[in-house]
Amino acid sequence: MTGRLSGKVALITGAARGIGRAFAQAYFQEGAKVAICDINIERAKITAKEIGDSAIAIDMDVTCQNSIDDAVANVVSQFGRIDILINNAAVFTAAPITEINRIDFERTFEINVAGTLFTMQAAARQMIEQGHGGTIINMASQAGRRGEALVSVYCASKAAVISLTQSAGLNLIQHGINVNAIAPGVVEGEHWDDVDTYFAKYEGKAPGQKKAEVSKAVPYGRMAIPDDLTGMAIFLASEEAKYIVAQTYNVDGGNWMS
Repeated sequence: MTGRLSGKVALITGAARGIGRAFAQAYFQEGAKVAICDINIERAKITAKEIGDSAIAIDMDVTCQNSIDDAVANVVSQFGRIDILINNAAVFTAAPITEINRIDFERTFEINVAGTLFTMQAAARQMIEQGHGGTIINMASQAGRRGEALVSVYCASKAAVISLTQSAGLNLIQHGINVNAIAPGVVEGEHWDDVDTYFAKYEGKAPGQKKAEVSKAVPYGRMAIPDDLTGMAIFLASEEAKYIVAQTYNVDGGNWMS
């Protein structure tokens, strides 16, 4: 298969479903081999099978260093290299400041921030060893651009991802590794059931009400679907983006301008 990513190998975390799955499918269609890395290995296997022979499922927990290192080694063992990393695995949380607890805070930062940092580190070490550069794409959020009254921990975690992208981008470009990020807005998917539940609890809204409100508020006229994000992910991994370093791109239907 030929395409803009022909011959490339991509490792995508949290790729068994949702946005990660859409990235994997789009990369496959552009000629890349894709590693579907996820803590839910059974679902990852189903996704890999659905995508095709150039997709493999890898059991990966981004909160565990051994799991990160093993996943990178496994991808290299099966595909011979890693050219692209997408740090997509993340969790959402919400609560008023007076009700945030340390367990929830630590879990969110362990997955969203430490998981991004140490997966990026492991992939970058592999790319440096290969000697041909590479691409790292971190998944930020419009929530990382601003504070939100009930979403302080998640907002802070995604702001940290934007900052990590800037620092890593400046550090790793000397090795020919381009680090950038994508900041989606509100995206349709299973995770929105959880998001909606939080707002139903803390804002007293009926189930589905918050989702309808935020969808209506998007200037484009609707929530994103995962496929709306794939064009940017392909572009940032392509040769066309080689001179782009340490940037975070909003793909949010006009929700946030920066």
